[in-house]
Amino acid sequence: MKESLIIFLLFPLLILGQTNFEKGEKLFKEAKFDQAQPVFESFLKSNPSHLKTIEYLGDIAGQNKSWDKSISYYEKLKILKPAEANYYYKYGGVLGMKAGSVNKFKALAMIGEVRSSFEKAIVLNPKHIEARWALIELNLQLPGIVGGSESKAIKYSTELRELSPVDGYLSRGHIDEYFNRYTDAEQQYKRAILIGGSKVCYQKLADLYKNKMKEPDKANKVLEEYKNRKQ
Repeated sequence: MKESLIIFLLFPLLILGQTNFEKGEKLFKEAKFDQAQPVFESFLKSNPSHLKTIEYLGDIAGQNKSWDKSISYYEKLKILKPAEANYYYKYGGVLGMKAGSVNKFKALAMIGEVRSSFEKAIVLNPKHIEARWALIELNLQLPGIVGGSESKAIKYSTELRELSPVDGYLSRGHIDEYFNRYTDAEQQYKRAILIGGSKVCYQKLADLYKNKMKEPDKANKVLEEYKNRKQ
């Protein structure tokens, strides 16, 4: 009887908390981040270990380019649930964004943790596609002297092709495009179109024609082909 009374008294509070979270989540999904933030912050005060709320606040801070704030939220998530791959991926991503906003000496000190975070995400979830994309970009953007490597980028692209052929061809095309091997990139994007046929696949090929190969007629033809395919 006593336990039933406690549950009865707490029930309105539980419903209120759930409503506040759902309100914040609805605002977040509508991209109303400035409105969602105080709702989530209020909910977090009474639910300090609520994983999804912390994640949403980390995402919002990242959207606002508040890198340190975002990092602190994702760090908390890693502590609360250390086996969740996506938390390491998001932490590595926002840490990488911060590295891009500070001087190069501070950035260099952060690169190792950025890389290890993405690698940890793959260890925890061997099928993590986004972490491999992030590692491809990291290896392309970094100079060789600090760990950048085309061969490593290709390695992750090959792994992607085993997990998702479309991502594999798109990522290999991206690598070829980065190194100005436009004809090779063209073939990779065409393979991605044959397998996936998504707007992203067509757009990548069209952008290559328009911006790199300076063939706007081909770009328009690709986009027209996609348009006709969707009809």
